[in-house]
This record gives sequence, C-alpha cells and structure tokens, in this order.
Amino acid sequence: MRAEDEVVELCSDLIRFDSSNPTSHERAIAEHVATLLSEVGLQPEIYESEPCRSSVVARWDGENPGRDALLIHGHLDVVPADASEWRVHPFSGEVSDGYVHGRGAVDMKDMDAMTLAVVRDWIRQGRRPPRDIVLAFVADEEAGGGKGAHWLVDNHPELFEGCSEAISEVGGFSVTLPNDQRMYLVETAQKGIGWMRLTAQGTAGHGSMTPQDNAVARLAEAIARIGTYHWPVTPTPTVRRLLREVADAYEVTGPDDRTLDTDALLDVAAGEGAPARAAEDELNLLVARLGSVGRIVGPTLRHTANPTVLDAGSKVNVIPSHATAHVDGRFLPGHESAFEQGLDELLGDRIAKEWIWHDVALETGFDGALVDTMVSSLLAEDPGARVAPYMLSGGTDAKSFSQLGIRCFGFSPLQLPPELDFAAMFHGVDERIAEDSLRFGVRVLDRFLRAC
Repeated sequence: MRAEDEVVELCSDLIRFDSSNPTSHERAIAEHVATLLSEVGLQPEIYESEPCRSSVVARWDGENPGRDALLIHGHLDVVPADASEWRVHPFSGEVSDGYVHGRGAVDMKDMDAMTLAVVRDWIRQGRRPPRDIVLAFVADEEAGGGKGAHWLVDNHPELFEGCSEAISEVGGFSVTLPNDQRMYLVETAQKGIGWMRLTAQGTAGHGSMTPQDNAVARLAEAIARIGTYHWPVTPTPTVRRLLREVADAYEVTGPDDRTLDTDALLDVAAGEGAPARAAEDELNLLVARLGSVGRIVGPTLRHTANPTVLDAGSKVNVIPSHATAHVDGRFLPGHESAFEQGLDELLGDRIAKEWIWHDVALETGFDGALVDTMVSSLLAEDPGARVAPYMLSGGTDAKSFSQLGIRCFGFSPLQLPPELDFAAMFHGVDERIAEDSLRFGVRVLDRFLRAC
C-alpha cells in the first residue's frame, strides 16, 4: 500500500512546520495540507478566523451521497516546545531509531498524516468511500478552538452539512497487558472544561497593621479547600464499561474467586465512609493496570479542580485590595450541576467566580454500526486484541463539532510499543511516534473507510 510508504514522510514534514500556539500560527501548514489534497484532485478551501489562523476543509464525494456524511477532523496547531530540553530539535521531524520525533508527533500530526496518506492513496487508485467524507484540518485546538473548530461551527456550519458522525484524536491506541495481549481504547466520552477566575476583595492597608479584611488570606483559604478536596467517585456508563473490560482482561477476581464486580465496586466507592475508601483503593489498583494510560483514565472517576495561578499584591509592605486565582476545573458528563454546586460550597461567601473558558462534556454509547466498524478494523490487524471505550480527561475539537449534533469519537488507531509512555508524549519533552505505529494506523483506517 502506497499509504504505508508515504505516511512517515508526511508526518515528518508536518512536524517541520512550527505551528506552535500561541507563539506561531497555522497559515503555512494549512497551505501545505491544502496542496497535498489539491494535487490528488480534491478542492480544499482555507478559512481564517483572523489573519494566519487558518483551517482547511474539503469534501470527498462518496459512492452513496444519500447517506449521512462522516467527518474526519484533526488540528494543525501544537503547544510550544523549548528546543534546549529535547534530544533532537522539536521541529526537525527527525526519523531515527524507528520513531518520528518532534512536537505534534502524537498530538496530533500523526493522525493528520495517516488521514492524508489514506485519502491520497485512495484517490490515486480511483477509489471512493462508501459515503461522503468531510476532511477538516483546523487551527487553535490547543487553546480551546475559538479560532478554529468553534469558529467554523459558528460561522460556516454548512461545511459540515449531513455529517452525523466524526472521528479524530486520542482513541484507538493500544495498551499492552502483562500477557502481551493488547487492549485498544476508543474514546466515547470527554470531561467538560470549566476554567475559572476567582477573586477576593478586601481592604488595602499597610503591611505592618493588623488586617481586618485580608483578600489574600481569604482567597488562599478558598484555594486550599479546592486544591485538597477529594471529589467523590461518580460512575458514568463509559467508565463502568471500561473497568469491566479491564477486570475481565486481567482476570481480576474478588474474595470468592469470581470475576471482580466492578459495577458494585463503583457503587460502593460513590458512597461515604470506610467502605467507599476501600472500594476506591481497589478501583485505583485496577486503573493502575493500564500503565501510563491510567494517568488519563484515573481522573475520569470524578470531577477535578486544580488551582493553577495565583496573583495578588505588588509590594511586601502593602496589603492589596484584591487577590485572584485561576482554577482548571473538569466535570463529568451529565453531572455539571453537581460540580458547580460543589465548587460554590468550597468557595464559600465573598469569593467571586467567573468562567474564563467553559465547554461541554460529551458521552456517547459504545454501540452502533460505526463502532462495530472500528472494532472489526482493529481486530483484523490485531486478531487477539480487545477493544473497549474510555473517557478522555482532557478535551478535543469534538466539543465544537458535537454542537452540530454530530456523534464524536476518538479513533486515531495506533499499535504502540509496550515501552512507550504514551501519556507522557502529550505536550511532553521528546514527543515521538513509532514508524510502525503510523503504518498500523494507515492499515486500520484503510479498512475502516472501506466499511464506514
């Protein structure tokens, strides 16, 4: 397959474009992607929310235009990288030791390259997908998508007319089990995002005086309550299904040697007192069996709220009149109101809360024809594997496209080397993806498109 031959080069070339957000922009890489699509006969268009914040969209006509279309989307921007911290330059796209190195190798120029490789290969052969495919390579995902996917949805929804389902990043990757069996995790849910600014007002004064109303102290108390609060376990359908699959895959047994009843364990953990803590400890051990990916899965058991920025005062001998803090909140699908109520109780009186970025939580079932096609495509390439759904603790552009009623999945298939710390690759130093993982992904996507 020519796509397997081309995908490594495509990925390396994409990485060489410094599309760091916010220190650069996407114009050059968008033009490159548009050229790759144009030279095989598609008619991509570049859309800009503002100068140089560029997204590329193209529609690939399928054999049955009467069917709903499929959206395949990826982002072109990456987070910045400090070259002094890397073994190779983060924008070199170096291919060595069986890996493609550089910023974006897993987030998410790998999926961009796999998509381009398969599409270009099919069109060269004169093949068409069973239904229309909308290809979207967008700007600004790393800053929430306000200048990319969100902007396209708000200003050009017609581009996605007829799309009922979508696939994109952070799903379909493998986790290697101790018996060398692999489990592939397909993303069917995402936590919502609630980034907030907290402000406390007080009375300004001299630092030597006895304070009556110190804004810094009051805010610090509230931040400490949030930062140390242990949010209760809140089971969702996706997490329940995943943990059942993990327990079964590992043949985890309970006290009576039967397969561990993870649903019962989750229900106990959602309660209070010593039984809940004991059940939670057992759940944490189960999540830990997923290795480094457990760092992504663990936070999906509950809401999270982490203080990240504090700002107050300008001189050591002046009590400031106000203090502010930023908190990164992530809430579970279907439980947003409980999250906000919990936050308000932790904050108490006289702390103002303002959302600086708020985005939806998502959850869809692990069922239907498209899911069946994902599973069969993976198992055709790895017959002894398992496939299970999971919830992403972060967020992707799926949040934007879901607003059009599109059912969104994370399906960027990768068979990962067991030794690769996949979770650490996201925004990490020495980000890289195995050449064989890219070729595997191309084969799976090829099978997927045949039957989608």
